[in-house]
Amino acid sequence: MHEIRTALIGVGAVNRSFLEILTRKADRLQRDYGLAFRVVLAADSSGVVRSDAGFDPQQLLLFKRNGGRLQEHPAYVNGALTQLLPETACDLVLEASPVNLKDGEPGLSVTRTALACGMNVVLANKGPLVLAFRELHDLAAQKKVGLAYSATVCGALPVINIGQRDLIAADVTLLRGIFNSTSNFILAEMAQGRSFAEALAEAQRRGIAEADPALDVEGWDTANKLVIIANSILGIATTLQDVQVTGMTTITTAQLQTASAHGRTIKLVATAQRQADGYTLTVEPTSLDQTDFLGSCSGWEMGIEIHSDLYGTLYHKIWEDSPMPTAAAMLRDAVNLFRR
Repeated sequence: MHEIRTALIGVGAVNRSFLEILTRKADRLQRDYGLAFRVVLAADSSGVVRSDAGFDPQQLLLFKRNGGRLQEHPAYVNGALTQLLPETACDLVLEASPVNLKDGEPGLSVTRTALACGMNVVLANKGPLVLAFRELHDLAAQKKVGLAYSATVCGALPVINIGQRDLIAADVTLLRGIFNSTSNFILAEMAQGRSFAEALAEAQRRGIAEADPALDVEGWDTANKLVIIANSILGIATTLQDVQVTGMTTITTAQLQTASAHGRTIKLVATAQRQADGYTLTVEPTSLDQTDFLGSCSGWEMGIEIHSDLYGTLYHKIWEDSPMPTAAAMLRDAVNLFRR
């Protein structure tokens, strides 16, 4: 059995779900994969806790679910996370702090620090990749450690894995997707007559919406994922400045209901269209026939279609109405890193 000494950065909805997985699946992970995850450090916005012996996942989960702040935990240690992490014997960092597109913090500094110290990193936080994709990959290669991030694009839907592993030698001519389940849920609820505010509040209650809901409804979360796809799958160095972004905040209930009456629907769609000199990247509300693959993705569904010269057209979708599948994607990445 291989013990993986693990740090959880951000103990919000995703990493709390990861703790729940460890509580439920520890025996299965040991039996099937020969791996045991020992949480030796955790950090939230209030501070850091550390234990060389490791925390009981269920007890730490209950502490956070009951509203506990890590600054109030008996194992709290004073100091900056980027100073405490290098002092900790750690194999794996699970980074799931809130997305910050201004400077990437705290996720970007944590990721840099962990990789520089020879720690493997699994990301659910898109910010570090959007702001420093090439730098982080170069650092991981230099230090000979893993950097995995399938959870950053459509949660448990293995978009990154499919693109990197299963499209060998393919030229992707068109890629379209609904990458944000929050916006898709809100649009579906509005089409049924629910207000924008009510639908957003429900998404936040379930822990699906980003901490800053503008990332969801103004299209930036979708654009983040398109940037990661462009760099990871399409092989083009891309930043947010390369994506034309229009959010869904101007879409009205009346527009959605009129579209429905004519057999159509409105979705927030990301598109990468191949041109002679590269790709055109857009995120915008798009009118689709209800029988279209993306048009049929409703509620908490996300989906992607990939057109290529070798593999034809691939269609994939997922229903994701809780943070658990995203946490499971982080587990998937971690297991794949360490069982190799």
